[in-house]
Amino acid sequence: MIVFDLKCEQNHQFESWFRSSDAYSEQLAAGLVECPYCGSIDIGKAVMSPNVGAKGNQERRRAIVPSATIEASAASAAMAVSSETRELAKKATEAIEKFQKHIEKSCENVGENFAEEARKIHYGETDERGIYGETSIEEAQELLEEGVDVMPLPGVRRTDT
Repeated sequence: MIVFDLKCEQNHQFESWFRSSDAYSEQLAAGLVECPYCGSIDIGKAVMSPNVGAKGNQERRRAIVPSATIEASAASAAMAVSSETRELAKKATEAIEKFQKHIEKSCENVGENFAEEARKIHYGETDERGIYGETSIEEAQELLEEGVDVMPLPGVRRTDT
């Protein structure tokens, strides 16, 4: 499974899980990837912002990830969004925004230097601390392969900063 941060033509940002990069491409081409906020199918990838957790000898704060992630079927991906679904999306967005504010208050924004700083922390070249910033999907994957404890931040981006 792979998670992508996505955005629609209205700049609504959200994340979605796919079986593979190919599955994402196939569903996008078939018009099956839909914005949960406005229903647009004009979707593209947004920049991911991973976060670094503590090293093994420190207290760990980990994200809770469901043990099984269910990929939406073509039938459910194509259905119209109900008012109940929009309300749930609104509540999820509020929770994600609260989480983002917590990260912004308690961690250092290292911007585009995320991958470099994450490696320095992981290899003990600089003080351990929580950071967040921007990196490419490919660079985030390389960090994970190196054993650097990173995770993508949820896809809702603040517009008040």
